[in-house]
Amino acid sequence: MSTSVTLEKSALGLTESTIMGVAGTAPVFSIAATTAALVAAVGVLSPASLLYCGIMMFGVALAYMHLNRKDTNAGAAYAWVGTIFNPILGFLAGWALLVASAVFMVSGTVPAATATLELLAPAYANHTGVVTLVAAGWLILVSAVIIKGIKLTSYMQVALTAIELAIVLVILTAAWLKFHQHPMHTIHWSDFALTHFNSHLFTTGMITALFFYWGWDVTVNLNEETRNGSWVAGLGSVLAMLIIVTLFILFVMVTLMVLSDQAIQASETNVVLAVADKVFPKPWSYMAVLAVMLSTLGTLETSILQFTRTQFALGRDGTLNRRYAGLHPTWHTPWVATSAIAGFGLLLLLLASRLPTVSQIIGDSVNAIGFQASFYYGLTCFACAWLVWRHERRGAFNLIFLVFWPLASGIFLWFTGFYSLPTFNLTSTLFAIGGILVGIVPFWLNRRARRQAEADAWVEIPAIAGQLVEGAGLTGF
Repeated sequence: MSTSVTLEKSALGLTESTIMGVAGTAPVFSIAATTAALVAAVGVLSPASLLYCGIMMFGVALAYMHLNRKDTNAGAAYAWVGTIFNPILGFLAGWALLVASAVFMVSGTVPAATATLELLAPAYANHTGVVTLVAAGWLILVSAVIIKGIKLTSYMQVALTAIELAIVLVILTAAWLKFHQHPMHTIHWSDFALTHFNSHLFTTGMITALFFYWGWDVTVNLNEETRNGSWVAGLGSVLAMLIIVTLFILFVMVTLMVLSDQAIQASETNVVLAVADKVFPKPWSYMAVLAVMLSTLGTLETSILQFTRTQFALGRDGTLNRRYAGLHPTWHTPWVATSAIAGFGLLLLLLASRLPTVSQIIGDSVNAIGFQASFYYGLTCFACAWLVWRHERRGAFNLIFLVFWPLASGIFLWFTGFYSLPTFNLTSTLFAIGGILVGIVPFWLNRRARRQAEADAWVEIPAIAGQLVEGAGLTGF
């Protein structure tokens, strides 16, 4: 399993790259899990909150697209921040992504397991032990597919996402046709005006909307496996953002059109099913449950891809143990890193099974992921703005799209992340803050090991030189 083997080149095109970015956000799962909380926070201003949060996330996508052109590296945020600022900040950016992806092994597999049981064995859908067991099965299966190869992984992702989006479009169309003349809530264009927000509503809406968008950046973690990756991977991330911003706004608008405030809150994390129930008779409405299951499986796959490619890059650079850069000689995949995240995910699922309810498991992990994402996205935005300001600030385009927009996005993300901390419980706080800080330990240990290896190499040079001189018969000089 030598590191001389490289990641499979030109395995993905623009279509696969874009689909990976869309799937990375888990569109249906994000809608199902977060819409009730968003509507409870800001009501009919929910679509506007998603729009303004999406505008900020476009600043992140622009930063990623520019930095990806400069350095096409599977480590993405880790590599860019480390080069532009310093290795410690770069490592922490990469480490935050690793933590967020690892935590998602719980918040991603648990909804997939719950949806599976709702379809096949509804009586066990809220039984924590059974849900955890099914979640572990899905985690092992998806990890095996990823180890088998990026082409097989992309085929699976295209199929999952195509079915998921087709179901969403059917539900959207049917709901609009049935309710647009007599909606539960009427949305006006004026509801998108900033003047309708006060500071509390705006901040609350932004924090809640942030979770919708995390995960699209998997496209750039796959840049070394993408044809013309320096351009296509970045373009794929921007196209993915366009699709998901539109999808999220439309579905939340339709949800407000179809359901009353009481119905939305009663649905909790089953908003998509609640909407489908209003327009389709059972069992046809259960297509919504299938869409949630496919969505969570798709984003579980992209989360593992992000984790393994980042860990591969860290191992390749020697920032983490070089064993993580080990690639399978036939499938050209980072099988060691994939096995590591699968094993860690199973451990987290075992620990999570001790919590009393499935909803508590999801709530704690979602909070932690939101903080990790705001941290490393923000750092990447600052890195892009700093790089362009110092070296490429000539021209209005660069100043607007590569300095001010990413800078505003980075400030927004850090503000929302730290503003939300006081609302976390102890478990979420430990994963959010402690998850980043604990990364200093492996960074320090590996840095010390690298320095020791370099020192040993310098010690060996005189001995090797002496052997060469003696072998050449030059000892008399």
